[in-house]
Amino acid sequence: MLVRELVDKAEMLKHLSVLNELYPNLTEEEYARELDEMLPHRYGQIAVFDGEVCVAISGFWIGNKLWIGKYLELDNIVVLSEYRSQGIGKMLFDFLERKAIENDCKMLSLDSYTSNFKAHKFFYNEGYVPKGFHFVKILDNEAIK
Repeated sequence: MLVRELVDKAEMLKHLSVLNELYPNLTEEEYARELDEMLPHRYGQIAVFDGEVCVAISGFWIGNKLWIGKYLELDNIVVLSEYRSQGIGKMLFDFLERKAIENDCKMLSLDSYTSNFKAHKFFYNEGYVPKGFHFVKILDNEAIK
């Protein structure tokens, strides 16, 4: 298994099928539009490959917050169901932690649905703890994928 950064939009689009595990209705056209919006704002992706097959993806953002400074946020962590519980999530997290350190980030963060208990256990085991609440107000329910 090999973890590497996906270098551009074209490479990210090639692996839409992995994101479809989390978002089954996400089309290539929608994904391309979203990437056009995100890429100029310090968004990137890493992926795990089993040979030539992409088996996991995590997006990430590098940003700044007044209370901590530079941080890296993990976004949409997806491991294909047949590859789960094989250490691939840890590979993603370890790679992104090294990337955060290389970029002088002071914190890693992620959001998780409150009902995603299996993932919460993994996050705790990786050293993540809840720091607060992430409140949202949905303005367009149709936009939820």
